[in-house]
Amino acid sequence: MLTDIANTRSSDAARASAPESRQNSPEDCPEAGPLFTLLANMDDGPERDSVRDQLVALWLPMAHRLAGRFRDRGEALEDLRQVAALGLVKAIDRFDPSRGAFESYAIPTITGEIKRHFRDRLWAVRVPRRVQELRNRVRLARRALTERPGTPEPTPAEIAAHTGLTEDEVFAGLEALESFSTLSLDVEMTAGADGYSLSDTLGVTDPAFDVVVDREAAKKALRRLPERERSILYMRFFEDMTQSRIAEELGLSQMHVSRLITRSCRRVRNETLGQ
Repeated sequence: MLTDIANTRSSDAARASAPESRQNSPEDCPEAGPLFTLLANMDDGPERDSVRDQLVALWLPMAHRLAGRFRDRGEALEDLRQVAALGLVKAIDRFDPSRGAFESYAIPTITGEIKRHFRDRLWAVRVPRRVQELRNRVRLARRALTERPGTPEPTPAEIAAHTGLTEDEVFAGLEALESFSTLSLDVEMTAGADGYSLSDTLGVTDPAFDVVVDREAAKKALRRLPERERSILYMRFFEDMTQSRIAEELGLSQMHVSRLITRSCRRVRNETLGQ
């Protein structure tokens, strides 16, 4: 009897330690093989959808276990299971029963769908795939280099030596580590009465920039004006003199000064805009 109990426990331990990918093998789901064959020979319609739903129900536990491998990475487990289920449906639709076991095709398909979800949907800032790969290599290297307690944070040079990357690539990976999530503009950067939020550190557009652009654009046209017209515009717009005072200064009538200002401004504007 003791032998039977030992054999039973050994059998249970072997099943518990078996790879997750084998826990939903065709031997465990004998009806899966005929269903895949049937599905491959069916046209689109309600009957095919029903067969596919049966296969999804059979293999969904495997998809959920694959999703569980990616827990604690910034995404809710339930959302990861939804993504894994989507990958399972894609695997079922694309699987060819004549090419081998379903799990050999489904596991890479589902895992790839989950990784694609992390790559394309969860980054707060769109990062090129090459930089995302650098981020992962740098992250794994930092973890490996700090496994022993008390080990200091590795330097970029140490990470580069460990990974075979250049220091520039390591710096790019380190920057990408901070790009996965963002801070709210309202987050407090310092505490206390003198505290400020992240939005307080952002600059604003200086309206003088537009003035500089306009001035440079009009400079050539102003130089082409006769000297008297240039003097009138300078006194009017830079010295803030009234038309009456300009007229007295130059010995002209106010009406004439007004016409000269209007004509000069029109000429400068037309030349600047290329009209």
